Amino acid sequence: MLPTGLPAGFPTTSNNFFLLAGPCVVENDTMPFDIARKVNDIARRLGIPYIFKASYRKANRSRRDSFMGIGDELALEVIREVGKELGIPTVTDFHSAPEAAMAAEYVDMLQVPAFLCRQTDILEAAAATGKPVNIKKGQFLSAQSMKFAVEKVTSCGNQHVLLTERGTTFGYQDLVIDYRGIPEMQALRVPVVLDITHSLQQPNQTSGVTGGQPALIATVAKAGIAVGVDGIFIETHPDPANAKSDGANMLQLDKLEELLERLVKIRKAAV
Repeated sequence: MLPTGLPAGFPTTSNNFFLLAGPCVVENDTMPFDIARKVNDIARRLGIPYIFKASYRKANRSRRDSFMGIGDELALEVIREVGKELGIPTVTDFHSAPEAAMAAEYVDMLQVPAFLCRQTDILEAAAATGKPVNIKKGQFLSAQSMKFAVEKVTSCGNQHVLLTERGTTFGYQDLVIDYRGIPEMQALRVPVVLDITHSLQQPNQTSGVTGGQPALIATVAKAGIAVGVDGIFIETHPDPANAKSDGANMLQLDKLEELLERLVKIRKAAV
């Protein structure tokens, strides 16, 4: 059987691209609602199907003193309530096989982090929940090699798979996007998402805090839409400079509307 991406009920049936967006991590019990309400209003006006994204915990941190979260169950409850209030699907990443079933109780889609995309037990655990699985392509893998990650999920009977491009390691402290990988992964018969903000990270800084190039967000996003991605992934925050995680590459929330307006125009011209 071929994977079908997202099941019926997910708002991805329009001719537009779909959007996964939200804060990097749940910082408190109010901020995710503020962000989601604004993004949802923009997405509805522009006809963009919207899936709210937030991490309940950040396990992959360079420094031990980096913010990791407010508590798994509390953060997951916040994500679930955002989805209920706005009537939109939600997605979060998880970090080990036992966490898949826990997270699946709260969200509509599970996301496998790029560094874990080859972990068979994690992919199988995600598949077993029956929820759609968004697999981020490892920074160290080719687009073609992601067929094996897809097969690990679909062989467990879960046909709802997406793949996300998030850049490829270039030296020690940079990432580049090979846009050829988007149609190559689409050839696997799965929806392909471009993670715009993480593709602009500058990892492995000597300070132990990941850097970024947010000034290039619009450039990367416009190129991705022109190439034909099915969806885009953007982390956004009202005050990136004071965000508790990944602030260096997040998009300032008040800049999102203008960017999405441009992307919708490009999408219409490219179809």
